[in-house]
Amino acid sequence: MLPTYNEAENLEAMIRAVLPRLAEASPEHHVIVVDDGSPDGTGLIADRLAAELEPVEVIHRAFKAGIGPAYLDGFAHALAAGADYLLEMDSDFSHDPADLPRLIRAAAAADLVIGSRYVAGGGVENWGLARRAVSRGGCLYARAILRVPIRDLTGGFKCFRREVLTTLDLSRVAADGYGFQIEMNYRTLKAGFRVREEPIVFRERRAGQSKMSAKIAVEALWKVPALRVRGRGGRAPALQAETG
Repeated sequence: MLPTYNEAENLEAMIRAVLPRLAEASPEHHVIVVDDGSPDGTGLIADRLAAELEPVEVIHRAFKAGIGPAYLDGFAHALAAGADYLLEMDSDFSHDPADLPRLIRAAAAADLVIGSRYVAGGGVENWGLARRAVSRGGCLYARAILRVPIRDLTGGFKCFRREVLTTLDLSRVAADGYGFQIEMNYRTLKAGFRVREEPIVFRERRAGQSKMSAKIAVEALWKVPALRVRGRGGRAPALQAETG
């Protein structure tokens, strides 16, 4: 699934890079573009590609409502179509399509595979010290509050097995922005599923503007403690910490 808002400069190249990598992992594969009413024509590009390339599908949403609701719409569509593995990925080449087969293979031994910047072998490129500090600090903050061993709680390059998303009550997922990634990781662990982190290198987007904002960061700050309060009464199982 590729959530998009004003990604006209990246989307076509991204889809054409993703499709052969998915084909390496499975002959049956689909790319679902979830566009939040992009005013730059991203949705039109997605429609053109869907008409040309059989595996490409498009969900059009009326307005920008956050990455969480976009992914939830994508999940519902993919699950209804019978998907066994559901992958999240940014549309701007921050996540390397070459890593897709490796994440999918890792899902043979885990229920959720996280492409992790913060395990051995992972990292980030082309970030300044301030952004590195904010990202690392956010992960450490969420990890301490939620008491889970996942090192990259905010990363958005992930592979879920179908059983995770059909077991969780997705109607209770509250975060709209990047706190969505934290919440989904936490709920997955609390439900007793196996989580694995695979090292990836995250790179600055090729083109366009980042969607990160102060509002998104603040949402994550206050929703993490709220998530812990709602989740009391259960204990997260140990994380499968092996890395590829």
